Amino acid sequence: MPPKTPEDPEQNPYELLGILQEATEAEIRTAYRTRSLKVHPDRNRNDPNAAQKFHALTTASTLLLDPLRRLALDAQLRLQAAKKQRFASYDNKRKAMVSELEEREQEFKKARMAKEKERTARESENSRIREEGRRMREQREKELELQELERQCARSKPESNGTVEEDSLAPPPPGDLDTTIRVKYALSSHPGLSTAFALAAHLRRYGEIDEGTVVMSQKAKKSKKSKGLVDGQMIVTALVPFNQLGAAFAVVSSAESLRDRGMDVAWAGGSEPPILGWLRKRGELGGPTAKRTEPAPEGTTFSSFPSTFPAFDEAAPPPPPPAAKAGMDYESLTLLRMREAERARLEKEILEAEAAEGG
Repeated sequence: MPPKTPEDPEQNPYELLGILQEATEAEIRTAYRTRSLKVHPDRNRNDPNAAQKFHALTTASTLLLDPLRRLALDAQLRLQAAKKQRFASYDNKRKAMVSELEEREQEFKKARMAKEKERTARESENSRIREEGRRMREQREKELELQELERQCARSKPESNGTVEEDSLAPPPPGDLDTTIRVKYALSSHPGLSTAFALAAHLRRYGEIDEGTVVMSQKAKKSKKSKGLVDGQMIVTALVPFNQLGAAFAVVSSAESLRDRGMDVAWAGGSEPPILGWLRKRGELGGPTAKRTEPAPEGTTFSSFPSTFPAFDEAAPPPPPPAAKAGMDYESLTLLRMREAERARLEKEILEAEAAEGG
């Protein structure tokens, strides 16, 4: 065990050795030998504290034989003596006050040090998080740049024969909503189109429609002067999927005429399908006078397109009678389930679109 420091001595080393504070080094050694022989554990086997006493004498002599530590000890003893003398003149109340102030000062120092340590730790953690975020952001930017460079290289890479680029001839991939249109009208303007079956029958003049996949929603709208709606008026919004792209294109092309009749028509996806742009570049959307710039590539689904559209004034054909349900095989049952799933998806999209418009 190391000797006690001068700042917190349990016993006065001079008192342990029985010498004065002005004792010389020789006097210290003589006093240590004399007292250590008296308390040595070998000579005091019946004393359980003999080892502790011998150790205290050894510690005291080691401390006093070190000039620098003895100097610090002397200064500490002088301060204690001065403090004791100063306190002797204080009354009990003043002593208690001074003691309380000193305790508060010590507690304040400890609290300030703890707070400073916590602030340093927090700043260190914040710096680490910022550095980690910066590193992750730089890594992500590098990955995006590399992906963009790979895409550019893939787009600019020609075919192996070096004559024609593949992207210029290949049609865009088909989309889920390429043949689906979005119809919106006031029920008061078309009271007979209150069901999906009736709406499908009304639009069948443009092309075949599967009534089972038509999604319809009715919702009361508040008055909007820009659209001329009335309070509580029922607005019908429907998604109508045609069997052929040409039929859906015919309806959208007639949007202006249908709008005059109180029916807004647009693509369900919000924009024209990319396949129509590809067909337009090939000159296949211009009606009977369109000229083909080149033959349609073999295996292309959209190798032809309708050149005429039905008249808008002809009466809608009567709805066909419902067919009797026959026994379904596995293939028919699977197709029915696929249609029901598509219908549920379209219903979700139309509800989300209505929610966005209402917001």
